[in-house]
Amino acid sequence: MPKTEVRRRGGRDLTTGSIPKTLFHQAWPQTTEGVLLIIDQVSDLIWAGRLPSGFRSVAGIGVSQTITQVGQTARSGLDQSTRALISRSVGAKNMELANDIAIQSLVVSAIYAVLLVIFGILFTDVMLRLIGTSGGVSAEAAAYMRVRFGNVATIGLRQTGSATLQATGEVMIPLRAGMVTRVIHFALSPCLVFGWWIFPHMGIAGAAMAGLLGDLGGGAITYYVLFRGNSNLHLTLKGFRFRREILRQLLKIGAPASLVGMERSITQLVLLRIVTPFGDIPTTAYAITKRLENLLNFGSMGVGTASGVMVGQSLGAGNVSRAKKTIWWAVLFGNILPAVVRIFILLSPTALILLFSDRTDVVDLTSSWLGVQVYASMALGTAMVFQQSYNIAGDTMFPLILIVLTEWTIEIPTALFLSHTSVGPIAIPYAALADGLARVVGFSAYFFTGRWYRVRVIPPRAPKPQTAQRQI
Repeated sequence: MPKTEVRRRGGRDLTTGSIPKTLFHQAWPQTTEGVLLIIDQVSDLIWAGRLPSGFRSVAGIGVSQTITQVGQTARSGLDQSTRALISRSVGAKNMELANDIAIQSLVVSAIYAVLLVIFGILFTDVMLRLIGTSGGVSAEAAAYMRVRFGNVATIGLRQTGSATLQATGEVMIPLRAGMVTRVIHFALSPCLVFGWWIFPHMGIAGAAMAGLLGDLGGGAITYYVLFRGNSNLHLTLKGFRFRREILRQLLKIGAPASLVGMERSITQLVLLRIVTPFGDIPTTAYAITKRLENLLNFGSMGVGTASGVMVGQSLGAGNVSRAKKTIWWAVLFGNILPAVVRIFILLSPTALILLFSDRTDVVDLTSSWLGVQVYASMALGTAMVFQQSYNIAGDTMFPLILIVLTEWTIEIPTALFLSHTSVGPIAIPYAALADGLARVVGFSAYFFTGRWYRVRVIPPRAPKPQTAQRQI
């Protein structure tokens, strides 16, 4: 496709121009969407803290989200591989192949969503028992968790569409869809939690239902654009059939990234299992800090994703030097953006924690926890930028090996050891700090090997485009 046509339809050629300016242009919409997601999560905890069950409702949301995140991250590799394949195709000016990749990815995502909902309905109670939460917390969590599995399914479908658009350089449509999602969620959440106006009283399950409806709204906007052809791509299910060459590459690139996501979620479950024997107060502190962890790292995911797409398009165009420079600019941006938030939390953690609970024991423990987590976030945020850049460049195997190695030889052993000392449950952020530092060292050293930019991404035999896509 001619470059001028790409720009006219809303995407961008990311293989030319100023690297920092282009990176900023690509990163700020994704960072903004990340901030909106944080507001969503934080607001749900605030509403939960004002229910009669108080801090146990907060703990119930935290436990449920930690469990359901396994299902969410299990499909994260699909989005990574979708970005990798489409960005390389766009860099190589092969828009017909990009269309084919997008539709294959969408169908796989839809199948996974159905299976995930069925699993969540059947096994919620079993998973809560395995985690070992108290009866009070489990009672709060169960209803929320079942609805949350449905919400995770709708999140996945919307994210697949967003990943498709972002890989072409189109970042504003995903941002607008994300804003619609957040507005619906934020407006409906208190109505469904407390039963305001004409809405039923659902307790914390109402927060999950509001999220589900919000993601349906945002997803509808995303796919309307894709199927109407208002972006670089014009998807159609006419004549659809699975294409082995594309599915093989999606699996080859996406499986390691999904394993990283699942492994990280499983690690969080192990860490939660270390915390729950200390009681409901530490479990509540864990729930709050896990949500605020996204605030501490805000920007890292968005910058890393933007960097990865730029790296992918640059490599598709054969410009390795630009890909290398993009990653270092991304590391710089990824540390500048969250600096103000980190300083604020270091100086005034209590003001933030009081939004969720005014219990002195919860505030004291969570403040101490956050004091360590701030420093851990600096290392983990930097590692996230490297990880996303490598993943979308198509090299997902090294991040898998490094993260599994650091989590199971450093983070979990450190958390287990320190939790049996006077440090207690605050062993968790200390372990995260050790893990993050090890990742930064590993990812930085790997950069200089050059293996990440030599990975073959585009299928060796590009499938014949569908007839309906030839107009693109």
